[in-house]
Amino acid sequence: MMTIPLLLFFAGAAADWTKPVEVTHDDKTSVSYRAKLAGGSHVLVEVKLEPGWHTFALDNDKRASEKLAGKKALGVDKPTSIALQGLAAVGPWLQPEPKDFSNAEIRMFTWGFENQALFAAPVKRTAGPMQLRIRGQACTEAVCKNIDVTLALPAGGSGGGAAPDLAGLVTVR
Repeated sequence: MMTIPLLLFFAGAAADWTKPVEVTHDDKTSVSYRAKLAGGSHVLVEVKLEPGWHTFALDNDKRASEKLAGKKALGVDKPTSIALQGLAAVGPWLQPEPKDFSNAEIRMFTWGFENQALFAAPVKRTAGPMQLRIRGQACTEAVCKNIDVTLALPAGGSGGGAAPDLAGLVTVR
């Protein structure tokens, strides 16, 4: 569950965010992503899911492996991954506490998010343009859509201002 500071954070200035990149299925948006450099110290990735859609945690594979304890999975959902270019993470990624979507009876262990999620990591600038490549999966009860999108942060963007309030996020395993 998101805390009030995190909800207020989502309502922050839209001008700081990249233009949303929408992923569609059957000509309808299923999920959208946008990003920004906040406080000059953190990269933030906002995920908005349409009703009926969900996506998966950054540490979905690790969580599933822990639950399976060496047993073979009958299926695995792709975790969300975020690759940085022009930035380097200098600390752990953060995410909301994921919802458990597992079905232990069929050895299907998976965790993720509905409605919206925020991923964050402390970063430092490196050489080149600042880009994020987001890969993963978004699903309904009937279909899954592979995700592979790139977001470009503005060149020369300092991401100044106050450090973001990341209350309510947990460290990715």
